[in-house]
Amino acid sequence: MSANPADDSVERMEFLLNLRRSGIMDADVLRAMDEVPREYFVPPEHAAAAYADHALPIPCGQTISQPYVVAFMTEQLAPEPEHRVLEIGTGSGYQAAVLSRLAREVVTVERYRTLAQAARTRFQTLGYGNIEVLVADGMLGAPEKAPYERIMVTAAAAEVPQALVDQLADEGVLLLPLGADGGPQHIVKVTRRGEEVAREELLPVRFVPLVPGKAREL
Repeated sequence: MSANPADDSVERMEFLLNLRRSGIMDADVLRAMDEVPREYFVPPEHAAAAYADHALPIPCGQTISQPYVVAFMTEQLAPEPEHRVLEIGTGSGYQAAVLSRLAREVVTVERYRTLAQAARTRFQTLGYGNIEVLVADGMLGAPEKAPYERIMVTAAAAEVPQALVDQLADEGVLLLPLGADGGPQHIVKVTRRGEEVAREELLPVRFVPLVPGKAREL
């Protein structure tokens, strides 16, 4: 970000305009993207590129998704103010922060303790009190707090984890990148209606793989 507030304002306006040009039309999603300061969620050496529309590296070999993908997934998930949302793959915390501006509660699961603690600190600094960060196996979700009206996975799975489908509320929506690491991946929307589960393929993407278990690092 620039040291000049006027430059920052122009950058944020261009950021939102680019999202609209890319097809993001939901006013609540655009508001949430505007409210969350993305520069807090990228490493300092990449702060100047915080609002550029591409993914950026973060610690532990992970990435923060490009703004368009964050906005697209949020728009497709369509969280409502009364919803509890489960996110798998906290990363820097940016996607959870955006979701927290739209939903009643966000539970986010991260396998790397280092990333989880850094995200907690960011949420506390920004006053986002409706986000809970858990260090756990994302493949298993967080069944102790289920059911969830919405679930978002921010790492690519080779197949839809049944444990996450089981934690969806009736009429709940699960959104995740689906596809093998190194192969084609698409964002898939899974909707649960009673015992029936419908799937819809949405957008080709490239995400880091969803890995089972908790990481061994600190």
